Amino acid sequence: MRAVIQRVTEASVVVDGETVGALDLADGRTGLVALVGVTHDDTEELAAKLADKIWRLRILDGDDGRECSASDVGAPILVISQFTLYANTAKGRRPSWNAAAPGPVAEPLVSAVSDALRAAGATVATGRFGADMKVRLVNDGPVTLVLEV
Repeated sequence: MRAVIQRVTEASVVVDGETVGALDLADGRTGLVALVGVTHDDTEELAAKLADKIWRLRILDGDDGRECSASDVGAPILVISQFTLYANTAKGRRPSWNAAAPGPVAEPLVSAVSDALRAAGATVATGRFGADMKVRLVNDGPVTLVLEV
């Protein structure tokens, strides 16, 4: 599994003009956006491992100036499926999507990441799997990391 994690001060996902997921970030709080990609041999165990890594990654600012994790400060997380994270652009100008898992494999694993985050105590919003999503965010820092498990 692969994820791009961004620290944000605003984030939402719109599908067909309807907001389907958004982070409630008031009073200068920050949260995380997790774009999650799945490949063919990923498992629920890897989904749980990725969720734990996202939840405990120290990329947020604490009240005392220390670097904290979402788990330390209760930061919300917006999880969005992103099959394009497995694009192969090595040849030509047209990406190959062969490494991305098909929807019936990927959808339950992206859901497993969200479920594992919730089980750990996170407030999680999500996009809509397979939909044409309009993602809006304000990256704070900017802080953007690529995670692989």
